[in-house]
Amino acid sequence: MKEEYFLIEMIKRYPALESCNKDILEACKAIIECYSNHGKLLLCGNGGSCSDADHMVGELMKNFEMKRPVDDGLRNRMMLVAGDKGELIANKLQTALPAISLNTHVALYSAIANDIGADLVFAQQILGYGEKNDVLIAISTSGNSQNIVDAVITAKAVGLTVIALTGQSGGEMKQYCDIAVCVPADNTAEIQELHLPVYHTICRIVENKFFQTI
Repeated sequence: MKEEYFLIEMIKRYPALESCNKDILEACKAIIECYSNHGKLLLCGNGGSCSDADHMVGELMKNFEMKRPVDDGLRNRMMLVAGDKGELIANKLQTALPAISLNTHVALYSAIANDIGADLVFAQQILGYGEKNDVLIAISTSGNSQNIVDAVITAKAVGLTVIALTGQSGGEMKQYCDIAVCVPADNTAEIQELHLPVYHTICRIVENKFFQTI
């Protein structure tokens, strides 16, 4: 299976991540189910984990490793709207896997922090964006960041599936998550170094599921 190939390739480069195989596959399964049911991913993190959330969105919202042409129905509708120009746009656009980083809405982020409380900057957005078939990917090296813990609790109450990407202990948030990918490290920098191949592998598996041509 292609999933096994991607995991084997990851473990060749990062042998320590073999312990995360099962949880990575469970995370992929949840994300694939989300997209199959027309859901979306919400992602959040602080500092370096904020960058990881943004990075993962970049791999999902446009092509990562595979071609993602738009379907003929959309191409035809764009041609009806704007003729050759519509066709040109359609030929450049790529099918997206919907994902939103909750770190990027600066004005909203600052308004929530000022009016409600900084610990709730992600929770409030989940309340606004989150729907039953969605998935939250919560990234925290310690698993104890209060704004991440509050986001996870809110996501569970709203009905989202919650995936944690964290360090070895899992921290406080682990108890509230459906799936916890706890990389085998305790130091922040080392945890972040291991998070990158984990979410790249997740993106490869998910993209392959929806866009493989053979």
